[in-house]
Amino acid sequence: MNSNGRPSQPHYARLASLFADCSPANYADGYAFSSKFGVVPGGAGALPHVLTAPFLHWNWAHIESNSGPLFVFGFLAAYRGVTRFLGLTLLVAVSSGVTVWFFERGGVDTVGASGLVFGYFGYVVVRGLFDRHLIDTLIGVVMAASFAYLLTVAVPGTPGVSWLGHLGGLAGGLLGAWLFRDRRPRGATPPTPADTPRADLHKELGDLGLL
Repeated sequence: MNSNGRPSQPHYARLASLFADCSPANYADGYAFSSKFGVVPGGAGALPHVLTAPFLHWNWAHIESNSGPLFVFGFLAAYRGVTRFLGLTLLVAVSSGVTVWFFERGGVDTVGASGLVFGYFGYVVVRGLFDRHLIDTLIGVVMAASFAYLLTVAVPGTPGVSWLGHLGGLAGGLLGAWLFRDRRPRGATPPTPADTPRADLHKELGDLGLL
C-alpha cells in the first residue's frame, strides 16, 4: 500500500498471479481441478469450493472471456485500498458461490471468475454514491454506460452461462459498496494546517469528493 492508502501494484498483481498460476496447472491436468473444486449445488462437501471456483475455468476461451473485464473492474475496485478490496473479493466470492450452491439445479459444476467480474462491476458503479465521492461517481457512470450489456447475462434463464453466479456476484458487489463505504463525516478532508494558504482549497476539494 502506498502513502495514500491505495494499493501499490504488487498487491494487485498477487491476485492476478493466482489466476495465471492456476490456469496452466489446471490445463495440464485436463481441467480436473475444475471438476474437483467447482461449486456443485447442495453438496455439503462442495460448499468450501466457493473460494476456489473463481480461480478455475473450463478452457482457454472461458479464461479469455473473463480476463479483460476482471482486470478492468478489479483494478478500479482495488484503487481505494487493499483491505477494502480483499474484503470485497471474499464477500463477492461467497455471495456468488452460495447463490449457485443453493439455487442451481443439481449436478451442475460451476467454476469461473465471472461472479467476481459482476461483483466488481456492481461495486465500481455504486461506490461513489455511498462514499459521496465525485470522481468515483463519474467513474461509475462511465462504467455503467460502457458495460451495461453485461446485465443481459445476469437475468433468469440465460442459456449457457451461470446467470445465478452472475446475479449473486452482482448482489455481493452492491452490498460490498455499502458495507465498505467511507464512514468519514461528509466534507472531512485530510489534516491540513489551518494557517497554510492551501487549507481552503483542500476543504473545497474535499467537499467535492476529490480528496
